[in-house]
Amino acid sequence: MVSRKQQNNNLTEFFEEEYSSLKGYVRSKIRHTAESDAEDIIQDVALRIFSRPLDALPIHNIGGFVYKAIRNRIIDIMRTKKERVDDGETLEILWTEFTSLFQDDFQETYPEELKEKLQEAIAALKPVYRDIIIAVDFEGYTYKEIANQTGITLGTLMSRRHRALSILLKKLKSEKINT
Repeated sequence: MVSRKQQNNNLTEFFEEEYSSLKGYVRSKIRHTAESDAEDIIQDVALRIFSRPLDALPIHNIGGFVYKAIRNRIIDIMRTKKERVDDGETLEILWTEFTSLFQDDFQETYPEELKEKLQEAIAALKPVYRDIIIAVDFEGYTYKEIANQTGITLGTLMSRRHRALSILLKKLKSEKINT
């Protein structure tokens, strides 16, 4: 029988060795979310596992146990999280609103080429910039909600979004897209 101390050592070793794989697993299950969310989920699960009561059953398959705990935590989060926009009409409205940030004159529709280039440019952004654009402009989170969830200050979040928009504008101008 494995002692509580040995089990904690095994768990610690597992989390240290598998951290990037765990983060990749979380990000594969929750798309269009902030990078820090994956880390938060892993840390929350680790805390819960390490805080288990002393009389809890021993963990025989650490990997299976941790991945199942993470999967269950993701399900819990998905139940309480704001709904993702999946319908085409709402998504088109969001893209039109976002695209309008890069045009001086308001139009009901924008060239498909501009929307496609924006999508490519957003995908190419560093995660901290991409995540703030997705969270604010497409998932509808406020800076305050993001700050409360991530611990990142409002000023930093606003700076990152401003910087991301600046990068996107430069990219579009360099490609000579009609902005």
